[in-house]
Amino acid sequence: MTAGRGPLARAVAETAELAPADRVADSGCGPGTAVRHAARRAAAAVGIDPDPAMLRLARWSTALRRSPNVGWLEGRAEKLPVPDGEATVAWAISSVHHWEDRGAGINEAWRILAPGGRLVLAERLAKPEARGHATHGLTRDQATDLTRQLTTAGFSQVRLHVAKADHRTLVIIRSAKNPAA
Repeated sequence: MTAGRGPLARAVAETAELAPADRVADSGCGPGTAVRHAARRAAAAVGIDPDPAMLRLARWSTALRRSPNVGWLEGRAEKLPVPDGEATVAWAISSVHHWEDRGAGINEAWRILAPGGRLVLAERLAKPEARGHATHGLTRDQATDLTRQLTTAGFSQVRLHVAKADHRTLVIIRSAKNPAA
């Protein structure tokens, strides 16, 4: 389950422009590959997932790799267990399509981000006619709608681009919380 996730984690970290002082919150972290990657480049990283089994796997993998500056919390995108303004970077990788309420997830990202913080949402680019597991992702229209939601919520510098990460085609949306917010 963690195999092959490195290129995706690197693509998102590049888009987020991680710096050594950053504090990263990964919503829907799964087995924690991107969290461990972030912790090697930033001051701290916390992975948040609603599934206790995923968090057990993430903790086990982290212990094997002796990853520093990593924490794990149980929670959902719509109610993140992170204090207000705690993160300088928030991201969700391959999990936005699971959010029950995208508006609430966006509002929570806003809440936990420090002024000037960055939000990166990355999903597999799905085809409009996809069925079954192939629907796990966002179509171009859904991604465009998500950029509108981010702008409406007050995020600035909203950018959508399509990128390749290994064999995956991704839609990546980056935005920022105004420094004065």
